[in-house]
Amino acid sequence: MSLADFDPEIAKSIKDETDRENNTLEMIASENFVSREVQEAQGSVMTNKYAEGYPGKRYYGGCEFVDVAESLAIERAKKIFSAEHANVQPHSGSQANMAVYHTILKPGDTILGMNLSHGGHLTHGSPVNFSGYTYNVVAYGVNEETEVIDYEEVRKLAKEHKPKLIVVGASAYPRVIDPVKFREIADEVDAKIMTDIAHPSGLVAAGIYPSPVPHSEFVTTTTHKTLRGPRGGMILCKEEYAKEVNKKIFPGIQGGPLMHVIAAKAVAFKEALSGEFVSYQKQVVANAKHLAQFLSDNGIKIVSGGTDTHLMLVDLRPQDITGKDAEEAL
Repeated sequence: MSLADFDPEIAKSIKDETDRENNTLEMIASENFVSREVQEAQGSVMTNKYAEGYPGKRYYGGCEFVDVAESLAIERAKKIFSAEHANVQPHSGSQANMAVYHTILKPGDTILGMNLSHGGHLTHGSPVNFSGYTYNVVAYGVNEETEVIDYEEVRKLAKEHKPKLIVVGASAYPRVIDPVKFREIADEVDAKIMTDIAHPSGLVAAGIYPSPVPHSEFVTTTTHKTLRGPRGGMILCKEEYAKEVNKKIFPGIQGGPLMHVIAAKAVAFKEALSGEFVSYQKQVVANAKHLAQFLSDNGIKIVSGGTDTHLMLVDLRPQDITGKDAEEAL
């Protein structure tokens, strides 16, 4: 019996979503289209398997084959990013960030992160998020004139507030973030760094965006977005933090890992190691730059004047319309 026969309502919703993706222009920077191979792995029988623990050290029997999948995902992730350790079990980027916070922070500790309204992420210290109400958050942002990160402001805030952790990265920031400058600032105040590359991770993997891995104790990412894998998260870190990071994911904040998703992550990571993937990422950035320039040439204001990445921010205030208005018009 097919899904269409058994549950026509769900089958129709899947078909309608397929049609929507095939026949509309995808302008959401955090979304992507995975390959059929990634879909095949994610829709596999590995969804049936409980595998609490880590490869070779599980709390369930019968894990010898899912161990293969997770081990491949780990080794491929380490190879892509030249990382000492990788944990591929986080269900999301938010949980990856939470696990890092739990690794080195206690409630009330000070963190320095990018203001949500300036392009940061909820988990970088927004008051409505666990990061905001668990820790003492000091926010940095962009310069009002240049609309790019003001590194001198970051340095000033770091020296004044002495954060235990500096959170680097953003959800809505179109320019390259300098990992060396943040490392220098962190060293001046004896802070650790967590760099969240959820958005540019595919560009980092392709070598067309500066890697923060050598300059950060921790690097987190989602595995979708530019990395073009299944929805999920990942943590990369120095070997000295590996054991504690693993403990904070399981049994700290998660139970059984989603082995079908981890298998799909492994497939996506293999794709990311290919020459085709590098060409793809270069084209993504070229497309974004071309679109930003076209819009600018036609009188649309682009925040910071352009983009270095896969995304751009359009300031529609001069047109007196909202982003929702523009979405519906498109």
